[in-house]
Amino acid sequence: MFIYPKLYRKLRRGPQVILPKDIGTILAYSGVGRDSVCVDAGAGSGWLTISLARVAKHVYGYDIRDDFLGITKHNVDLVGADNVTLKNQDVCKKIDERDVDLVTLDMPNAEKALRNVKKALKPGACVVSYFPNIEQVKKYVQKLEALGFVDVYTTETILREMLVRKEGSRPATKGLWHTGYLTFARSPLA
Repeated sequence: MFIYPKLYRKLRRGPQVILPKDIGTILAYSGVGRDSVCVDAGAGSGWLTISLARVAKHVYGYDIRDDFLGITKHNVDLVGADNVTLKNQDVCKKIDERDVDLVTLDMPNAEKALRNVKKALKPGACVVSYFPNIEQVKKYVQKLEALGFVDVYTTETILREMLVRKEGSRPATKGLWHTGYLTFARSPLA
């Protein structure tokens, strides 16, 4: 049985969360670091927002639902992340920040935000989307390519527990399999 790290066990949940296995992939593949400024669109329960805040200089968490932002704020306050600014705003209409190192999109129809994402990102910076269905990924990737984003890459992170026992070891028959598809892309350099 999968056990969440201590940080996540104490956080409040409301909307679906991005799990640690996918958060780790986002952190590793995006290149976010201590000097990074990030926008987390679709902040939801704030699990990704908080994880980004632990490694980045500043995180702007956007959500269109005030009730979700209330959960995010509770969780951000609970862990003492003072480098997070929360906004009840639609990234499909506007992203206030510029020269951002990473934008994450955990929202339906994320392709509608890509023009604003492109304006917000530094040249060569990363955008990552999280979708539960591959059909959403296809539409999103087509929009990325039409807007000139480069290095488009989609992956799925699967975590498989191993049973290690005296009588023999093997993969567990249960596990944390599909949660979502992650699509990474870089903004054009020029």
